[in-house]
Amino acid sequence: MQPTFSLDFPYAYGAPEATANFRTEPEDFQVDENLGFPPIGEGEHVYLHVWKRGENTAWVAEKIAEFARVAPMDVGYCGRKDRHAVTTQWFSVYLPKKESEPDWTALNSDSIKILSASRHQHKLRRGDHQTNRFIIRLRDFLVADRNSFEQKIAVVLSQGVPNYYGEQRFGRNANNLPEAQAILVDGKRIRDKQKRGLMLSAARSYLFNQVLAARVLTNNWQSVLGGEPGDVPTAPLWGRGRSAATDETLAIEADALEPWVSWRDGLEHAGLSQERRSLILKPELSSWRWIEQDLELSFTLGSGEFATTILRELTVLNSVIKTEADSV
Repeated sequence: MQPTFSLDFPYAYGAPEATANFRTEPEDFQVDENLGFPPIGEGEHVYLHVWKRGENTAWVAEKIAEFARVAPMDVGYCGRKDRHAVTTQWFSVYLPKKESEPDWTALNSDSIKILSASRHQHKLRRGDHQTNRFIIRLRDFLVADRNSFEQKIAVVLSQGVPNYYGEQRFGRNANNLPEAQAILVDGKRIRDKQKRGLMLSAARSYLFNQVLAARVLTNNWQSVLGGEPGDVPTAPLWGRGRSAATDETLAIEADALEPWVSWRDGLEHAGLSQERRSLILKPELSSWRWIEQDLELSFTLGSGEFATTILRELTVLNSVIKTEADSV
């Protein structure tokens, strides 16, 4: 029997009572990717700082590869940025011969602009960047008690929220999860390594969310419990290796993941190593303001953290836009 995959994870501060329109236009979701280090100016890879509007990352990478006359695999990037947005991000292009470098400004159009080009020594890979800076405008914001809501904003931005993986990680309508079930339990083979990796990542993320949900329900997701490895609350990203947790923490995780034994075995068999991820998502450099009936939020998140995870604690989002990926 095919299991059902709910993405209705518990809230830390109660179900949101506000509603707002989300992504009415691309400028409502702005993301600036920060590498955290400067290109050194030499090496076999060209780093391109790219501004884009209304285009997804994979499409831009394909255009860069085509323009530079290199294989798609020779273009790297740190994370996928949303299509229905205005974003800046970094791409790398493997061009070992300096004389082969083209005039990058020829790529400029209404939807793409090359902000800078410099050389560095290695290809960019997923998660290589340090942070993402968000400016998000929620339009036609409706809430019965604005004063109470403003207090909730202050708590969310200062104390953080449960660090759930966003719905984008699980694919449109959570379609990645049945695919993960087919791979991990039914033995389905997928030759496309990138697609297989996405499905396995979705499975690990879903198990992490199960443990975090259990901690939210018992209101100890911000607490370091007995047997917690390290000085911050964490949960496992499943894979091979003995759990670093013991005592109370291990018991909670074992109970939350007991229904998912077949997934755990499958992830171990896939060769992934067990890791830990923080249970708390705390935005940095955060601020907010009202613009007539709209709410604008600004904050910075680390690589691999989801802006929509912040938003879900505050408001129900009305949107016809289905994103391919959150900004990670």
